[in-house]
Amino acid sequence: MRTEITYIGTIATPYTSLTQCPNNIDASGPSCQITLFDSYKSGLEGLKTGEEILVLYWLEQAQRDQMVQEGKQGITKGTFALRSPHRPNPIGAAVLSIESINNGCITVKGLDCLDGTPVIDIKPAIKKELSD
Repeated sequence: MRTEITYIGTIATPYTSLTQCPNNIDASGPSCQITLFDSYKSGLEGLKTGEEILVLYWLEQAQRDQMVQEGKQGITKGTFALRSPHRPNPIGAAVLSIESINNGCITVKGLDCLDGTPVIDIKPAIKKELSD
């Protein structure tokens, strides 16, 4: 079976090294721009400022062979119990509110990735409503 991922754009953040990168998304963090390649810009039609989106991105510098890692407070957990970038398929995921959309560029706040990170996909966020 052959699987191929097509990058649809890149993310601009203020982080140029892993030591600068935050450990998680922060909706009050710095502005970040998600810029789509020209052939994908029309796919943004229908998205609106203020709407929440799910952004999927590829964490290129992640280690792909760590199945057990140290989490917060030094507690050891399996990779799939953590938001760590180090995983077999290093896909980052963030739900963030759209600050603005302009000519194929979405501005959001607080992404937790390096400048130049490839974008895999963007989807409207779905929130599960809790019932009584």
